[in-house]
Amino acid sequence: MSTGIVMLAHTAFNRAAQVARHWSEKGCPVVIHVDNRVSENAFLKFTQALSDLTNVKFCARHACEWGTWGMVAATQSASEMMLAEFREVDHVLLTSGSCLPLRPVQELESFLKRHPDTDFIESATTEDVPWTVGGLDQERFTLRFPFSWKKHRWLFDRYVRLQRRVGFRRKIPNDLTPHMGSQWWCLTRHTLDAILNSPDRAEHDAYFRKVWIPDESYFQTLARVYARKIRSQSLTLAQFDYQGKPYIFYDDHLPLLKRSNCFIARKIWPASNTLYNTFLRKQSKGNSDVEPNPGRIARLFSNATERRIRGRAGLYMQSRFPRNTWDHHLTSAPYSVFEGFGDVFENFDSWLGKATGANVHGHLFDRDRVQFADDQDCFCGAISGNAAIRDYNPEGFLSSLIWNTRGERQCFQFGPADNQKISKQLATDPNARISVISGAWIIPLFKSGRSFGQIRTEAARLQKTESKHLDILRASWVKAQVRIWTLADFMEAPVENLQSIVDEMGAHLPHKPAPAVKVTELPGFREFLQDLRDQGMHPWLTGDFQAPTAPGKPTPREPRSYMAGK
Repeated sequence: MSTGIVMLAHTAFNRAAQVARHWSEKGCPVVIHVDNRVSENAFLKFTQALSDLTNVKFCARHACEWGTWGMVAATQSASEMMLAEFREVDHVLLTSGSCLPLRPVQELESFLKRHPDTDFIESATTEDVPWTVGGLDQERFTLRFPFSWKKHRWLFDRYVRLQRRVGFRRKIPNDLTPHMGSQWWCLTRHTLDAILNSPDRAEHDAYFRKVWIPDESYFQTLARVYARKIRSQSLTLAQFDYQGKPYIFYDDHLPLLKRSNCFIARKIWPASNTLYNTFLRKQSKGNSDVEPNPGRIARLFSNATERRIRGRAGLYMQSRFPRNTWDHHLTSAPYSVFEGFGDVFENFDSWLGKATGANVHGHLFDRDRVQFADDQDCFCGAISGNAAIRDYNPEGFLSSLIWNTRGERQCFQFGPADNQKISKQLATDPNARISVISGAWIIPLFKSGRSFGQIRTEAARLQKTESKHLDILRASWVKAQVRIWTLADFMEAPVENLQSIVDEMGAHLPHKPAPAVKVTELPGFREFLQDLRDQGMHPWLTGDFQAPTAPGKPTPREPRSYMAGK
């Protein structure tokens, strides 16, 4: 008894011939199907390369387009020839021209002898299949698919929508429960013969001709009818990415393929000389009792897929530009955003840098220019301070800034006068630590010396902008850490509130000598707010500053110096 190899080939015929010769010389008969779309000249060269091998045959050719019946017809023709020409075959293994045996043939045959009545074929119902990509699982069995998905995509999609609209539904043959799985299987002679010589084959074939991607369901469904014992597992290692496309194995995958203990691997890059030379040379017989374990490297490929989709947080590059639904992090490390603090505290930027050791910028999203730390025009990684360049891609600007300064805490100020395009991205970034003193923008207006009419107009504009920004920060989908005070609430204990933020940053002020932070004094501020209200502009974002108990402006006091943490 022996194992027969059915090979479907359509390209890289030099490698397909090399593998077919390997099987043949190890005593495995081979029947090859060559895609009918291959030129006669290429087909003739291929057959001549194997003409000296008596146990290698070529079957009738069919056009094999992906997702169509031709793939099944090719497998049927090759399998019929295998069963008719080689009576000693007890298992038939379906492979492609890009498959490569990873273990000695003797180990494969020993394994199959231990399971003489077992069919190795992935076979699961549509409800249990997690790997379908494209949205058609049950519908592939109940709709018609006369058009090629690759060549006539427009017709394919329109015809599917038409059938859905009119409620068309094909009748599944009574004796069948549709199953799906990998195209690459290893069936016993008994099961394969029963499928190919079934009295119902004409009905089965007619039904599956209009099923989408029938090579993943024809044998998988019929094996459930005729098999004595099924192990829903393929002996061929084939990995697929998140788009349903097969991974290609290269020379640097050699250690992984060795650890898999699988008998066959697909797809192998034709130029992978190391893989072909390693696995096709004379191999010493190993432990034939070792079961194939594709799950061992499936986990590695799963991690690779995760890295490919999500990449490293905050790293954007041409080869992996993430989609919004894939990336959970705009940036690569935590950073702090302060809104209104520069208006409440004098020389806030320099104080925060000394107190925490962080890299403190000004308003990075100022509409006129990027206010980098130390008033630099260009920052780490040649990030330009030009506002027009920044605003071309503000998300990329921030991501690059945080990525290029890994290991340093970045802090910057933000407010309603800045470019608000980054607002939503800040709110959805888990790395953002946003502290807001709402209404603090009114302090510079109070000190500006501008006419009251100008102040009122500008205050209304800034309040409207900040209100929209705060609505975003308070949304249910926000992932950033956000703390919001009104100006009135914050000014009740400004130093203590600031200290709580500094502590959360992980930087505790030293006991000596502690830098002093100076709170801006606001003589006449309450009256100023009341005047705005009297003129019809209600600054509600500032909070409730209590009206003075006596008329007139209070006596100005000397600015108070605060020792943070005292």
